[in-house]
Amino acid sequence: MILQRRLTLVIATGAVALGAGHYVQQKAGERAAAEPADLIVSEVKPVAAGPSDQRAAPPRVDAPAAPLEAAPMVVPPLSEASPTEDFAPTERLAAVEAESSIATPSLPAPEQMPDCQISFELLAQPNALIGVSLLAPCHPDQRVVLRHAGLAITGRTSASGALSATLPALTPVAEVEAGFADGESARGTLAIADFQSVQRFAVQWQDKDSFQLHAFENGAGYNQPGHISAVSTGPTGDSGSVVTLGDASVSLPLMAEVYTFGSATNVDLVLEAAITPSTCNREILGEAILATGGAVEVTDLTLAMPGCDAVGDILVLKNLLQDMTLAIADE
Repeated sequence: MILQRRLTLVIATGAVALGAGHYVQQKAGERAAAEPADLIVSEVKPVAAGPSDQRAAPPRVDAPAAPLEAAPMVVPPLSEASPTEDFAPTERLAAVEAESSIATPSLPAPEQMPDCQISFELLAQPNALIGVSLLAPCHPDQRVVLRHAGLAITGRTSASGALSATLPALTPVAEVEAGFADGESARGTLAIADFQSVQRFAVQWQDKDSFQLHAFENGAGYNQPGHISAVSTGPTGDSGSVVTLGDASVSLPLMAEVYTFGSATNVDLVLEAAITPSTCNREILGEAILATGGAVEVTDLTLAMPGCDAVGDILVLKNLLQDMTLAIADE
């Protein structure tokens, strides 16, 4: 027998762009009792002397009162010269050439220089999905941001600069961009042949501001047939699906969850935000995206999280789909 879920209404002090959503804060213990435990809620240049520069004349030296006898000059042989004396010109030239050969590294031949051209390809996949193939040899093991119709997620290239990913199409003609931190980017466009009846809802966030998306089809409850999440898929092919996108291992990761509608005529969407030591007592930010009929609506989300004494609880946002559908209809 499934126990009834106890939900306590709370008032969220943060602004939600839609304004009409309802918040429910529930204790994790109570939620666990109502649901199975497996729910995972200078360069220097020499300056030439100008014409006004004059060399100073040497000082005049008076002749001595008495003549001096010139002493014979003795020139020691080269082998007996002091170590501190300058080298002869030929020896100095040889020393400079030897030093230059050591200090200057050898450059690779032109054919050995890496080719930094970025290769970017989009491939059509079943169910209105976009296959992304990226090769950037001069960007190995780097954070890359993939953008499409308001959706933005992070990935990481391999040691050879390669990346493969799959994106749910949000428009019938998909434009996708891959961008690196140094400003280098690549773009592509792909027509989606099977996009006619595709409807998708996405929520996206950055770093610790995490959301979980739940879809309840045809009046289903938690953990019942028709409850769809990233860890729970419907029992039949007619049900929708939720996928998680993004690489959380990069710095400042951009993550998203996307729900693709199935054939169900009645769908309720719920967003959950866990109250953790990283999110308590502050605002968390995100965006909701609704793609239907070729139109895309993006809405900001701002949730004021309870104090840190509520760590372990869950903040729930309801009625988001209805509000966004009305917003599109009013445009």
